[in-house]
Amino acid sequence: MIYLSSFKLSDKKVNNPNIYPYNVFRGKYIDAFVFSPITVLYGNNGSGKSTILNIIANCLKIKGKEYATSNSYGIVDYCGSFSAECLYSLGEDDDGRQLKIPENSRYIKSEDILYEIKKIQQKQILSEGMEYDYVKKGMSLTDARKYLASREGSKQESYILFAQEKYSNGETSLHYFKEYLQPDALYLLDEPEVSLSPANQVLLAEEINKLARLLQCQFIIATHSPFMLGTLHAKIYNLDTKDYEVSKWSDLDNVRYFYDFFKKHENEFT
Repeated sequence: MIYLSSFKLSDKKVNNPNIYPYNVFRGKYIDAFVFSPITVLYGNNGSGKSTILNIIANCLKIKGKEYATSNSYGIVDYCGSFSAECLYSLGEDDDGRQLKIPENSRYIKSEDILYEIKKIQQKQILSEGMEYDYVKKGMSLTDARKYLASREGSKQESYILFAQEKYSNGETSLHYFKEYLQPDALYLLDEPEVSLSPANQVLLAEEINKLARLLQCQFIIATHSPFMLGTLHAKIYNLDTKDYEVSKWSDLDNVRYFYDFFKKHENEFT
């Protein structure tokens, strides 16, 4: 399923070369991204892949979006201006009718996963996380705190803490994705491989393939993991190139680095 068909970043130029997010894409020649059921934004640190996901999330008003703040240059809302200058088109159903972005769509950041892991390590963070979850579901902060202080709330907190302690960081990450990745949705995933072993990265990628193929999901994923890149049935944009060209996973620098490294040590595996 393709809910988001294309997305064109703003090509407006500003005089100050340091203004975010304009500075991230300065000097690039970027056509519109044309999305597949699974699309990967590949790039090394600082390439802008996370910025693009957040801009898309803001433009589409997807859960999990973060409103970034620009550099302190006057009172201009540069982030808001940049997002407003972007263009996008939605997909169509079999009858040619324009699709809507499903309400259960979500932008999941690596920080979200790390925060989930922190809940295991600190009871206070667990309590704050539960408060946040209840408020997000419509409960007032006061009522959420009263519930957690009650016998039933304390019992629920103890149950979650006990359950989470049985899992490693990587297992917690997998459980996080199993909870949030549901059918019929658009998902923006920022480095989902965080805390996952290579084997679990492959498992997650295979699950994403299945959700896209069978359960009407669309994914736009920022990653430079060779295990994710080699497993996903994805269209890959290489953000390390000047024109963000579409590339084969085996041609990407990060993947070639792994290949060269193991090739150099080949004799040690005999």
